[in-house]
Amino acid sequence: MFAAATKNFVKQVGDTGSLIPVPSLSEADRYQPLSLVTRKRKRHFWKKNKYASTPFSLKDILVGEKEITAGVSSYQLLNYEDKSDVALNGRLGNHLINDVGFNISGSDSVAVKASFGIVTKHELEVPTLLRELNSRKVDLDHCLVRQSKESGRTILCVVVESIRTTRQCSLTVHAGMRGTTMRFQIDDGRNPKGRDKAIVIPAHTTIAFSICQLFVRLDGRLDVCVAPESQGGFEREQIREQLENQTFEELTQSDTYMDDMVTDYYEKAASMTDVSTTYLRESSHTRVNLLKHNIPKGPCALCGMGNQRRETVYGCLECTTGGQKYVRLHVVPCFDLWHKTLR
Repeated sequence: MFAAATKNFVKQVGDTGSLIPVPSLSEADRYQPLSLVTRKRKRHFWKKNKYASTPFSLKDILVGEKEITAGVSSYQLLNYEDKSDVALNGRLGNHLINDVGFNISGSDSVAVKASFGIVTKHELEVPTLLRELNSRKVDLDHCLVRQSKESGRTILCVVVESIRTTRQCSLTVHAGMRGTTMRFQIDDGRNPKGRDKAIVIPAHTTIAFSICQLFVRLDGRLDVCVAPESQGGFEREQIREQLENQTFEELTQSDTYMDDMVTDYYEKAASMTDVSTTYLRESSHTRVNLLKHNIPKGPCALCGMGNQRRETVYGCLECTTGGQKYVRLHVVPCFDLWHKTLR
């Protein structure tokens, strides 16, 4: 119920993509300005980013006990009342089935009424925070920092804005059948069949937030990614240093290498339908359909290893691997990634 209401709120206020709905009422107090959340980088471009709360604030991962003095400004945003239908056959509907707590069999959707009332916006003074962080460093041994870096796909983020309720408010859910010509209405009265449910939300509950990603350098310096195109994460050693200890075959067959290479390609590419031709103009290696050369379809040399054997009919006849005089490679992005590594 709460997740459906906050998601609809973010849609209704005309969000541009920076505002994130709070997923759980039990964790709402963890999305305050200066709180730390984690963002898990998606493996595939069609999946959404996943955010998770943490019990830590930005001060907790910095060296020293000095408090952060950047202030928070607040102002009234709007008075919010909403009624919306949610289909039960989607992901959000599945959550509602578990949250509602009463029998909704025979229903194909539920109506959610959210009465948040007057909500306020609380913004962190980011310029002040940036000046403070110039003289501060991250404790690289902190458990959250260490575990995020080791995961390879987790990015630390700091909450810079939150939207909260100002008074006690309620969410009401009504289960029913979707009409053929008009949306069914919520019965605000008492339903004798027990197919209505309401929950009370305490005052000052966070319902949405926005974040800035953090980029942690090898020496502990911390950059706050305020530009929309900037990416957070952890500064890495040069790939050349890894090559001193690993052969090319060992490196390209490692899961960490594949995750990093493919993720970077997806995040930096303007479109997954675009195929880079820069390398083709600089070298003689060309993509070919291996079936035309009597070579059967098989697993891609980059992303076809392990449990997920992704196969392709394309590849390169001018490269060799594993004793074969050809390499199977997907057109996007594996062909370019393979040859960029060889350069």
